[in-house]
Amino acid sequence: MQYPKIAVIDYKAGNLTSVRNAFASIGVDTVITRDPEILCRAERIVFPGVGAAASAMQNLKDFHLIEVIRELILSGKPFLGICLGMQILFEHSEEDGGVELLGVLPGKVRLFPSIPGFKVPEIGWNQVNGDKEYYFVHSYYAELGPYTTGVTEYAGVKFTGIVRKDRLIACQFHPEKSGRIGLEFLKEFVQC
Repeated sequence: MQYPKIAVIDYKAGNLTSVRNAFASIGVDTVITRDPEILCRAERIVFPGVGAAASAMQNLKDFHLIEVIRELILSGKPFLGICLGMQILFEHSEEDGGVELLGVLPGKVRLFPSIPGFKVPEIGWNQVNGDKEYYFVHSYYAELGPYTTGVTEYAGVKFTGIVRKDRLIACQFHPEKSGRIGLEFLKEFVQC
């Protein structure tokens, strides 16, 4: 059996097809799977996400993927987390009354404060490090931490837009919805 270059983790996240299509547009085939053997044999892993922390963690538990994901990251395999797929890598989320997450990265995920002039969720284009603009859709954000490499600001809060640790990279924005600049981000991951 031939194993894929990129495996996209299937835990009932809402953006699986758009992530696959984005990689296809840069000439990279992916497979959407929750099979641990395929995930372990793939060259790279993508952990996408749209939805809520509690249901996502429950799905990961039901599909027996929690330890698989931790082991994939610890193995040093190139790993990309997107949006909720980034948030779940942290220790704890305020969402759904409080949820324990994977704990691969230190820090907490918090709800944006209610501030006049700022709608929650944040939906639209925003800068990372005051430079490149990407497309964001989220109500919760990861606090700045030791592995934050991209900082974004919204509703008076500076938060993690990009985080890197060894061969793990994760982003709060949706590269698959960010046009040319998002595809460039995905190309960098494919080449890392």
